[in-house]
Amino acid sequence: SGAISSLQRQMEIQESELRRIRSEKELLQKQLREREVQLQAVSDKFCSLTEEQRQEEIVVMMEEENRNLHQVVIEQESQLAEQGKLISELQGIINQLRAEVVNTRLHLLEQKKVQKEIQDQADALQHKALQTSVALEQITCKFERYRNKIIQATFSVEGSQDPMGELTDDEVLEAMQKIINERAEFQHMLRSKGSK
Repeated sequence: SGAISSLQRQMEIQESELRRIRSEKELLQKQLREREVQLQAVSDKFCSLTEEQRQEEIVVMMEEENRNLHQVVIEQESQLAEQGKLISELQGIINQLRAEVVNTRLHLLEQKKVQKEIQDQADALQHKALQTSVALEQITCKFERYRNKIIQATFSVEGSQDPMGELTDDEVLEAMQKIINERAEFQHMLRSKGSK
């Protein structure tokens, strides 16, 4: 937004300069027309003089007026050429600034689109994390119930001793393995004696 404002301010300055130069160009053209009117007035004045006076007056005034007009024309043509060049340059700068404003706006729109996509992904991940947390809690509860049942089944066997304090998972597995081994040995012994 700051970049767009800066570009728009630059564009307004360039357009203001362009209007000023065009105004100066119109003023120069107006002055040229006034010179033409003056020349026409001088020409009309010559018509009222005698032929001899007219010729002399014409020669002197025409030479002077020609010099003046020639100088004015040269100066105005030079100024008009400079202003025309400056107008072209300013128009190019304005067009460039407008293009930069458009590109900046497109870039901002693209950034907003990317930010929205990232926000959507973050929301989806947060929702998934919440679901995972709920599922983990449910699994943990089931695991604890299952572990307690294993401990109860393991240490409720005849001849087993009650555990001293909190059991680790390895201790529970070791106790279960011991019972499994004892039952396997017992089954093997019964089979060896021919009993089902």
